[in-house]
Amino acid sequence: MTNQATGFEFGLNSFGETASDGSRDLSDAETIRLLVDEARLAEAAGFDVFSVGEHYRAGHNDSATPVLLAAIATATERLKLGTSVTVLSTNDPVRLYQEFSTVDAVSAGRAQLVLGRASATESFPLFGYDLADYEELFAEKLELFMRLQREESVTWSGSTRAPLVEQTLHPRMRPGGIPTWIGVGGSPESVVRAAKYGLPLMLAIIGGRPQRFAGHVELYHRALEQFGVPVQPVGQHSLGLIADTDEEAVETWWRYWEPVVRQISAERGFYAPDRRRYLMEVDTGALFVGSPETVARKIATGARDLRLNRFDLKYDIMHLPREARARTIELFGREVAPRVRELLTEAPSHV
Repeated sequence: MTNQATGFEFGLNSFGETASDGSRDLSDAETIRLLVDEARLAEAAGFDVFSVGEHYRAGHNDSATPVLLAAIATATERLKLGTSVTVLSTNDPVRLYQEFSTVDAVSAGRAQLVLGRASATESFPLFGYDLADYEELFAEKLELFMRLQREESVTWSGSTRAPLVEQTLHPRMRPGGIPTWIGVGGSPESVVRAAKYGLPLMLAIIGGRPQRFAGHVELYHRALEQFGVPVQPVGQHSLGLIADTDEEAVETWWRYWEPVVRQISAERGFYAPDRRRYLMEVDTGALFVGSPETVARKIATGARDLRLNRFDLKYDIMHLPREARARTIELFGREVAPRVRELLTEAPSHV
């Protein structure tokens, strides 16, 4: 059988959420500096990718993602630097190209992107966009951004920005552009769009059994074949915390996860969090919370079921102590990742 562990990548995702030192919340500036330190720690622990999101709300310090990634680039040597997720709908593709061609240059070719339509929509009113244009904005800007990456000189016109006439941008990206993934939270249309452009697929799985996305992965592979595109990687982004024991991890994550989800549920009409549902998410759902062995086995099972090539853990959540964040990074990189690769070399019945 094919060894799935070969080339399997592990990433860390941060939304720049405010950390604490146990007795007080860090300031925005302290949290940003902590992210740079955590990226160094991630590289030392053996991670492949470190990604930062893009949000515009209190407690999230990732609104200037390219600036953060450039700072991390100067503090690391090997780590790939990505996003989780860049809200393409409210970004200008020309400016985005210039920002990430610069990050790629500073990092000596380590930049990459995950592009999405946005689940949090604060950027739409902030930058003067109409939510009614949600789909059109993403589709048109993706078409332009990919042309900018793949063509030397671009002539383009559309409804979302000023036209371009034989425009060549600088600094130039590497030939063909940087690795660009499409982030999908459940839309089949986004899955097909990723296949159409020949882009890797990142599944944002933040609730429910991850295996429910198996149909999306099957659709993606069928669409790649129909478009005549070679097989592309599939990744998963999920939330979690790793500690020395299952009990410690479960109790720590609940303490900080519950108030965050309670606030989001009130804003968006989701179910209010309760202990029973939380434990179900930890056991069979999308929360990767537990000891290294528990989390490794859960990742390996999902990697087989969804034919994954990459797994990204979002390790920060509002007010989580910096010590718990650091412990997750250390345990994931040094114990979970090697164990997952080991499990993926075994027969499925051993997982």
